[in-house]
Amino acid sequence: MKFRYAERKDVALILQFIKELADYEHMLEEVVATPELLEEWIFDKKKAEVLFLLEDDNEVGFALFFHNFSTFLGRAGIYLEDLYVRPEHRGKGYGKALLTQLAKIAVERKCGRLEWWCLDWNKPSINFYLSMGAEPMEDWTVYRISGNKLEELSEQQA
Repeated sequence: MKFRYAERKDVALILQFIKELADYEHMLEEVVATPELLEEWIFDKKKAEVLFLLEDDNEVGFALFFHNFSTFLGRAGIYLEDLYVRPEHRGKGYGKALLTQLAKIAVERKCGRLEWWCLDWNKPSINFYLSMGAEPMEDWTVYRISGNKLEELSEQQA
């Protein structure tokens, strides 16, 4: 097993992994990302990074992540947007390897934390994260404004 960062030529593969993950999460219809959008935001604007896990030079898992910032810690953290290992490669420790590699990246970059969200129904993933030492943030609720509501809010007077 080895890791490599995605390159511009990997845009179609990144989108493929995103769609496989979305399908697993029963959210495939919500994927509106395109190769052009991914290329712009990941490679031109450098707003996210992708790490592939390889088995025999074949990409079998990926993690898409970016930096956030904690004012309390006074330093950046890593936010893991997507972690996915293809079903036929699960049970080999690849998910743990990806999380471990992300932890190494966070420590090398002197980040204060590594964090992510997990769907409440996804008990296998929750159990896996707990076994890795992750702590659920039970006192916090995620809020989101998107789509038309985001547009409407942006047009309001402050």
